Amino acid sequence: MLVDSHCHLDFPDFTGELDAVVARAADAGVDTLLTICTHVTRFPQVRAVAERFDNVFCTVGIHPHEAAREPAVTVQRLITLAGHPKVVGFGETGLDYYYEHSPREAQQESFRIHIAAARQAGLPVIVHTRDAEADTARILAEEQARGAFPGLLHCFSGSRQLADKAIELGLYISFSGVVTFKKAETLQQIARDLPLDRILVETDAPYLAPVPKRGRRNEPAFVAYTAAEVARLRGMAVDAFALATSDNFFRLFAKVPRR
Repeated sequence: MLVDSHCHLDFPDFTGELDAVVARAADAGVDTLLTICTHVTRFPQVRAVAERFDNVFCTVGIHPHEAAREPAVTVQRLITLAGHPKVVGFGETGLDYYYEHSPREAQQESFRIHIAAARQAGLPVIVHTRDAEADTARILAEEQARGAFPGLLHCFSGSRQLADKAIELGLYISFSGVVTFKKAETLQQIARDLPLDRILVETDAPYLAPVPKRGRRNEPAFVAYTAAEVARLRGMAVDAFALATSDNFFRLFAKVPRR
């Protein structure tokens, strides 16, 4: 069975269809779903989705786009919200200098707060990074020097240097449908070469549908296409790759009960 380690089931794209979306995921062999919080003000809606389904879990956090627009949160507030049995991680957080919807300083401060919560609670931090590799690597290294914390770089599309740094720091890397795109040769090479025990797969639904569904609204069932492509790149049987990535997910997100 597969895990979709990153999707956004609270988004309006899925309104009125959640039961069907989760059912189609199960039919595709996707047994566990992690729906990710982007606005702490919308956390109750995210948590409600997770509470609705036995096999759906969630995180709490603030996307870097919203770092200056959402109410400030403390480490303790994040940890308190993560006390709910369905909340298994923090984020997504990180840095996005491509759009810069929030100032860089606000993004960096929010990023460090989420990491501190992950360190204290022992739950993973989910890292978004775009056009910010140097600062992402620097902050991760600085924070690891203050004390280890679990985490992963989600929807990875960065450089080999960043991938290697993340592995060196003990983090995991998750691949989305981007790895199936024809022009993603560099990313495909990274997916081929990374240690198997550090790889997860995700959809980032409703975004980034993999080939052959590219151009459509993405949904958790489609993580099967991403897994099949990375398995092909690595010369592995799909079932063996699915088992390995699921093992990795449950090792990292240890709060999630294995089904």
